[in-house]
Amino acid sequence: MHTRIRKFNTQDTYPEQNLDNDLCQAVVARGRTVFLRGQIGQDLDTSKSVCVGDARGQAEQAMHNIKMLLEEAGGQLEHICKITIYLIDPRYREDVYQVTGKWLKGVYPVSTGIVVSALARPEWLVEIDATAVIPD
Repeated sequence: MHTRIRKFNTQDTYPEQNLDNDLCQAVVARGRTVFLRGQIGQDLDTSKSVCVGDARGQAEQAMHNIKMLLEEAGGQLEHICKITIYLIDPRYREDVYQVTGKWLKGVYPVSTGIVVSALARPEWLVEIDATAVIPD
């Protein structure tokens, strides 16, 4: 069975939208592979958006969240194999990649960068998701 970390329902996260989805922040599959939900400039404990208007600050919060979730799953940043970075504006790339580069120095994950027209909330400028494999 998979372990689901920080379960939530979208009714609580997006009360202004007519949604009712049971989700979680991370899934640990077979005790080794960790799939993380895309992380944004949001405090996981309060669901409050942080660093509104600041792509670098939102990337810092997203990476903080990723580290925290991996630790809750029994892993570390060093176990990340793949990241995907979503930006709403290519001009944020340098700031965001500097942040992720700092957090993942020496890790060498594969990385995909995508520019999208928008994220789930208008104040979110960047979203980062990650997949990690915890060694035996």
